[in-house]
Amino acid sequence: MKKLKIADKVIGEGEPCFIIAEAGVNHNGNVELAEKLIDAAKEAGVDAVKFQTWKTEEIVTKKVSTPEYQKKSSGESQYELLKKLELSEKDFERLAEYARSAKIIFLSTPEGESCTDFVDRLNVPAFKIGSADLTNHLHLAYVARKRKPIILSTGMATLEEVREAVKVIKNAGNNKIILLHCTSNYPVKWRDVNLRAMLTLKREFELPVGYSDHTIGIDVSIMAALLGARVIEKHLTLDKNLPGPDHKASLDPNEFGEMVKGIRSAEKDIVVEGMLGEKLLEISRKVPIEREVLENIEKILGRPEKKPTKSEKEIIKLARKYIVAGKDIQKGDVIAADMLCVKRSGGGLEPKYLDKIIGKRAKSGIRKDEPITFEKVVK
Repeated sequence: MKKLKIADKVIGEGEPCFIIAEAGVNHNGNVELAEKLIDAAKEAGVDAVKFQTWKTEEIVTKKVSTPEYQKKSSGESQYELLKKLELSEKDFERLAEYARSAKIIFLSTPEGESCTDFVDRLNVPAFKIGSADLTNHLHLAYVARKRKPIILSTGMATLEEVREAVKVIKNAGNNKIILLHCTSNYPVKWRDVNLRAMLTLKREFELPVGYSDHTIGIDVSIMAALLGARVIEKHLTLDKNLPGPDHKASLDPNEFGEMVKGIRSAEKDIVVEGMLGEKLLEISRKVPIEREVLENIEKILGRPEKKPTKSEKEIIKLARKYIVAGKDIQKGDVIAADMLCVKRSGGGLEPKYLDKIIGKRAKSGIRKDEPITFEKVVK
């Protein structure tokens, strides 16, 4: 199986697990808080700290609602929530430099072409692409052409959708791919983890695999490392009681340090599934593994099929991006590429169908940000 490098870290079988502290949006839109997250990540002993870079008006329409888990912390629309959490380019330049001075790898997940170009200018050594963009083939190809390693989360996806995404990236001339198994919900219940699906990705694609962990606690990340995950990503917060959508499902700095310790103990001994409980019990003498976890290993391992869980199916339309009108389109207009864009819109046609829309005539007027469907154009 191929190995690849992110900065000075080699990723692949036989190499240390690459651990990412996902700062995400847990800075709450405050750059000083973001710097403290970098400090906490460094103290925990991770390899990289990762943020998310976007321009709200370019990635989400104003009407699309938030997933259920976000509604619990905010009654706002996705647009309102993301706008409040958005950092500026100057903020990210400051954070990238701060991470460099702290000697920790800085990463960010870019959404859209302009943010991809900007994050590339920050000299990140790799790109992370979130699960919501796995079916956004335009974005995958654009990022792939930067020729840097791509860490691709696969939450909400079928095996066939992962296969299509990998093909798009490789066809763009980039075969430096790491696949992360993920369940796109917060927090993830044990019955929805399905760690065996990570092993399916490894067998199917012969690429380095890992796990993006949205469960409560440190145990499932350690289990994933024992099963061969070469990358682990987990959310980090300074305080689980802070307002915001991801804090409660994140680890605080002390917990993150314990998780890193557990992973470092686990990564030396990749195990077969039958030995998992025995090895976890051994590790639990050094780090706090829940007894309840040891008793529910089969439930956490789940099934090997790579497909969306029931909880993810309810999130897909709110999280993924679809084709929308980039401007008002008049009845009879021939639809050109510059009339369209791709945003979270609550449903519609996936970006891979753009070529089937371009060149068609609009059957009626289509307003800016309105989802485009085949029914709205003349065949």
